Amino acid sequence: MSKERGYDLEERLIDYSVRVIRLSEALPDSRAGRHVGGQMLRSGTSPAPNYGEAQAAESRKDFIHKLKIALKELRETNIWLKVIRKWEMVSPVSRIEPLIDETDELIAIIFASIRTAQNNQEES
Repeated sequence: MSKERGYDLEERLIDYSVRVIRLSEALPDSRAGRHVGGQMLRSGTSPAPNYGEAQAAESRKDFIHKLKIALKELRETNIWLKVIRKWEMVSPVSRIEPLIDETDELIAIIFASIRTAQNNQEES
């Protein structure tokens, strides 16, 4: 069961990366647009491979560490998305809301996974 859920989350993170890539391509070709797009591109495509690495972790501690990296990158991406929304770098601005919502959901899922792994580590 958890393997099935894990693969669903992995696929969801890959889809998220594709959405971030598409958004970065839609940003203005200006100094600021390239900067924000590049930063968001790096942070927004990172959670999927970090989650993949977590699945192959050598220990529970390593698993938690890799999930924390994915969480950190999602939080950074969330900030860049809010900058794009506030600066109105894409039109319509409402186009970004579903991606911000997905980011919030993924943050909650990864955070809960970290907490569960930490609690299981303490019980061992």
